[in-house]
Amino acid sequence: MSSRTPALNLKTINPLILDVHYAVRGELAIKADKYTQQLANPQLKSGSNTNNVETLNNEVEELPFKHVVTANIGNPQQKGLNQKPLTYWRQIISLLEYPQLFQDSDKKELISKIYPSDVIERAKTLYEEIGSVGAYTHSKGVLAIRKRVAKFIEERDGYPADPESIYLTAGASAGVSSILSIALQEGDGCLIPIPQYPLYTATLAYLNAKPLPYYLSESQDWSMDHETLLKAVSEAKKNGTPVKALVIINPGNPTGACLSKEAMEQVIQLCYEEGIVLMADEVYQTNIYDPSHRPFHSFKKILKSMPENISNSVELVSFHSISKGVSGECGRRGGYYECVNISNEVMEQVYKMASVTLCPPVSGQIGVDLMVSPPVKGSESYELWKKETDLIHNNLKERSYLMAEHFNKLNGISCNPAEGAMYLFPKIDMPKKAIEEAKKRGKEPDVMYALDLLDATGICAVAGSGFGQEPGTYHIRVTALCPETKEFIGGFEKFHNEFMEKYKD
Repeated sequence: MSSRTPALNLKTINPLILDVHYAVRGELAIKADKYTQQLANPQLKSGSNTNNVETLNNEVEELPFKHVVTANIGNPQQKGLNQKPLTYWRQIISLLEYPQLFQDSDKKELISKIYPSDVIERAKTLYEEIGSVGAYTHSKGVLAIRKRVAKFIEERDGYPADPESIYLTAGASAGVSSILSIALQEGDGCLIPIPQYPLYTATLAYLNAKPLPYYLSESQDWSMDHETLLKAVSEAKKNGTPVKALVIINPGNPTGACLSKEAMEQVIQLCYEEGIVLMADEVYQTNIYDPSHRPFHSFKKILKSMPENISNSVELVSFHSISKGVSGECGRRGGYYECVNISNEVMEQVYKMASVTLCPPVSGQIGVDLMVSPPVKGSESYELWKKETDLIHNNLKERSYLMAEHFNKLNGISCNPAEGAMYLFPKIDMPKKAIEEAKKRGKEPDVMYALDLLDATGICAVAGSGFGQEPGTYHIRVTALCPETKEFIGGFEKFHNEFMEKYKD
């Protein structure tokens, strides 16, 4: 036998990889996937290895639920959540995948019976601009699409946008990772909200940069506490950590909170005074439940409305995505970021790094175009598009309110209603006996709660510790995407009451 040992093992790979954690696709999601496979293949029993699928232990051979409820990730079109794709999007994309439909004379009569005229014309225009969707594009993305993104930003904010400062990306996550990798040196500090989306801590770990947490105020509907932010900056300075960047997620993930204009101005002022780059994750900007109470304002708009010495100097990168909003096109991987007040020499480096990946997915670029320039009122496709998008938005809002209402009726749970986004982040008053039991199992208490919830009900929700939370508090994050909301509520309520009874002090 060969004595050769593997070249790659946990001692020889990049050690920073071992510090990367991503809760929404961690232990809980892996277990939920096993349950899904078992429900789809009842013949899978402990000890069998049908199709090389790892099977479950004996105690979960007979599951107490009929399906897994994927409430752990904002993936609207996922099987089981089943958000219907927007017809307008899929019609245009289908024509661009097979342009002979509008090019061949013998097919033109056929497509005129299937596709609205404005869809055909839009597909033709995009084809003229892009060509084959199988070809590379400019590394920044198709210029015509970037121009329409710039127009969207200008109409949203009332201030001009430069297409050359806009980069199309493979979803917002790719843009975030790219900008952080350019902006941060080893040991630099990046302010992140707690709770936060774990993309940020995962990326910072990989870059060997330091997360500098600032806590959002749960008692004030997850609003930003400016004093807490100032304290985080002060402590970083005291520890000798350069504060290079500040991440804001607005509307918030996982909290669903939306920032006030005043809070945003304070953040920008801090970035001005301390020389901090502002990174605005604004992928949920369309998911606002009550704009009359708390409308969405982009950081670009607020920045440009401030005095000239601030508006022309604070460095801002803002991110958007087709994965959220009303499109929910997560798998298409489309997004963009806009750079504001970034120096020309740094922008050259941004372009260089974008070039390394050649170009973002073309299908995702098309999705961005459809997001920023939907059918206009009066066009043939508008009424159906409006009907579909209103339904998606209203369903999300109603589910979110209903779930928050029921969470707050349960003993030992409190939940701030969301102002936007797709999630709720209820707090669990964890009994001491449950905390002790979790310690015996080697788990965080909310991780144990989430795993037990999955075992009992098939509901897959993420422990709050995966997003960060104030010490001594325990949460779970659930999406408001589940179509069977009443079934979700019933199963959750039964489990929670039994859990609290089991571990009551």
